[in-house]
Amino acid sequence: MNKLAYLFALSIVTLLGYLTYQIFSPFLSAIAWAIVFCVIFYPVYLYILKYVRYGSLAAAITILLIVAIIVGPLSYISFALVSEVTDLMTKTGQGEGNDFERLLSDPGVAGVINRFGPHVGISEESARSFLVEGGKKLGQSALEYLSAGLTNMVTVAVNFVLMLFTIFFLFRDGNRLVGRVRGYLPFPDSAKERLEIQTRDMIVSTIYGGVVVAASQGILGGLAFALFGVGAPVLWGSVMALCSFLPAAGTALVWGPASLAFAVQGEYLKAGGLVLVGIFVISMVDNILRPLIIGGRTKMPAIIIFFTVLGGIKFFGLLGLIMGPLVFALFLAIFEILKAMENGE
Repeated sequence: MNKLAYLFALSIVTLLGYLTYQIFSPFLSAIAWAIVFCVIFYPVYLYILKYVRYGSLAAAITILLIVAIIVGPLSYISFALVSEVTDLMTKTGQGEGNDFERLLSDPGVAGVINRFGPHVGISEESARSFLVEGGKKLGQSALEYLSAGLTNMVTVAVNFVLMLFTIFFLFRDGNRLVGRVRGYLPFPDSAKERLEIQTRDMIVSTIYGGVVVAASQGILGGLAFALFGVGAPVLWGSVMALCSFLPAAGTALVWGPASLAFAVQGEYLKAGGLVLVGIFVISMVDNILRPLIIGGRTKMPAIIIFFTVLGGIKFFGLLGLIMGPLVFALFLAIFEILKAMENGE
C-alpha cells in the first residue's frame, strides 16, 4: 500500500472511529458498568455454568444474583446517605442544640480543648467554627452529588436495563469478544498472553483485593457505629470504606476519633468496645481477606489504589470507584508489555 492510500485509509478509520464513539457515547456508562460487573461476577458465572451447562441460562441466573445483590443494598445506601447528610446539615445549621454544639459543650471535650488548645493555637470558638463550617461544606457537597444521581430516575432505570442486557451478552459471548480483541492487538502472541495474565492479576488485586475489602470494612464499620449509637452510620461507613485504601491508619481514622469522643464524654464502655471492634473486627478484615484474595498475584500499593479511586470518582463519577484502579492496572500491564518488547523479551 502506497503512502497516499495509507493516509486515506487512516483518515477514513479516524472519521469512522469518531462517528462510532458518538453513536455509543450515550450508552458508555451502561456499557462500562456492565464490563465492571462482568469482571466481578465472571467467576460466579463459570461456577453456575458447570452445573447448568447452558451459557444463556447461566448468564440469566447470574444476572438475577447481581440484581438481588446490588438493587436492594445500593438503593438503601443511596437513600440513607441522602437522609443522613440532610439531617446532618439540618442539625449543623440549627446552632444551639446540634450535635457539634453538644459535643463541644461537653465538660470533657471542653477541658481537653482549653488545656491543650492554647499550645497549638486552638480555642473553643475556633474549634466550634471549624466543625460547623466544615460540616456544612462537606454535607452540601455530598448532598449535591447524591441528589444529582437520584433525581433523574428514568435515565437511571434505562441505563440499568441496558447494563443488564450488556452483561448477559458479555457472559455468553465474552470469550469470542476477547478473542476478537486479542486479534486486533499489534503484539506477538507471547506478549498478548502476558498481557492477559498481568491484566487478570491486576484486576484481582485492585478490584477484589481493594474494592471488596473496602466495602466489607465499610459495612462492618457502619454496623458497629449503629450498634454503639453513633449518628449517621451509613455515612461514616462509606467514609471508612474510602479510608480503608489508606496505608497504616486506614479505617482507624474514623473509628479512632469516635472512640476518643466517647472517652472524653465519660462513656468508657462504648469507647473500649468500639476500639476492640475496630481492631479485631474492622481492621482484621484487611489482614485476613486481602491476602486470601490476592495470594501471590501482583499487588498494587494501597496508596496508589486510594488515589486512583478518588481520581476515578472525580472523573467517572461513582463508576470511578472501580474504573479508576482498573484503568491504572491496564496502563501498567500494557506499559510492562511494551517495555519487554523494547528489550527484546
